[in-house]
Amino acid sequence: MSPLRIKVTRHYRAAHASGKRHITKRPYIVPIFGLLLGFVIVGAALLGGNGRSLQPSDAHVVFLFDGKDRKVIDTKAKTVGDMVAKLPLHLIPEDVVEPSLDTPIPEDNFRVNIYRARPVTVVDNSNKVVTLTAQKSPRVVAQNAGLALQPEDRASFDQGAVTENVIGEKVVVGRATPVALNLYGAQLTTYTQAKTVKELLAEKQIKLSGGESVQPAQDTPITPNLPVFVLRKDAKIVTAEEPIPAPEEVVNDPTLSFGTTVVRQKGAPGRKFLTYILQTDAGGKETSRQLLQEIRLQDPVPQITARGSTIAVPGDKTGLMAAAGISAGDYAYANYIVSRESNWNPAAQNASGAYGLCQALPGSKMASAGGDWATNPVTQLRWCSGYASRFGGWGGAYNFWLSHSYW
Repeated sequence: MSPLRIKVTRHYRAAHASGKRHITKRPYIVPIFGLLLGFVIVGAALLGGNGRSLQPSDAHVVFLFDGKDRKVIDTKAKTVGDMVAKLPLHLIPEDVVEPSLDTPIPEDNFRVNIYRARPVTVVDNSNKVVTLTAQKSPRVVAQNAGLALQPEDRASFDQGAVTENVIGEKVVVGRATPVALNLYGAQLTTYTQAKTVKELLAEKQIKLSGGESVQPAQDTPITPNLPVFVLRKDAKIVTAEEPIPAPEEVVNDPTLSFGTTVVRQKGAPGRKFLTYILQTDAGGKETSRQLLQEIRLQDPVPQITARGSTIAVPGDKTGLMAAAGISAGDYAYANYIVSRESNWNPAAQNASGAYGLCQALPGSKMASAGGDWATNPVTQLRWCSGYASRFGGWGGAYNFWLSHSYW
């Protein structure tokens, strides 16, 4: 071996040995290199077609509104209750969290509201009850104060005067008056806000026709348990009582995320009383009956539901939907469905084999939208739009999903 070759070989061996000593003295270099290499590999794997990437994650961004305080929280909690339990919010039982604690957190930019309890004085005739509540419905506030309300009873917020010695806000209860109503021989108890017998007949939709009379006179003032008789001569009457379904009132609430619903007031059915005049043959057998009156004995209590109207779809999702040709007006519908089907994971797969953002079954169906259907979220969304057309579009698909929890 030539002297030059011996010199080079010795230099290489010395440098190699020095490198080993260098790594031995700094053992953290190897894991750092491995970590960086891992980032490169993962980033390449998640890079979708068209240069777009979608990184599925089990964490979501939540906007938490607590009075005037707004927090942005990055959380892996599955439900609102899981997230709230981990935060130093110092809630008391009377505070209200909306949506409910068992509501899943399915998407980014999800809104959660905390309403702190405050003192409210409920005035019920001469009685005053102070309650600690966060409720917005005056009727619910009164019920939370321990008051039993008839459907005809009224409750409303009112400004308390300084001289009234009222703590906090004020809810006034207007009690309905009980009336002993005898309708064609059937004894009934009903409640009314009417001031006279005439107003009572109008409120209960009792229409007097030929041969019918009412006692006492129609200008008689309503007093508690006043007996009121509605009579008809020479007629065979049968009666029936039926429920009146509780109506549903839906109000749009910008403090809640799109697709979120909260029941602010529970509904209760009312009662109606029907009277029929019977037609009989010579032997006294019924041949027909004619509806004479349909009287509203008890008003139903409407169920009031707040429906979230705030649309806050993250920018990376809107970019993908725009690239897939989804119109901006459908972003909220598409985001709602995709968030719940796959949490925006283009590789999501369930036990039955459904695959992708919209959980196509089998996933190979999406090949009609492009050969890169297995990895490209834009291709998958194009196929999803076609699938949504069977419901009349994304809006129809959203409505179907609301009632069926799948599509």
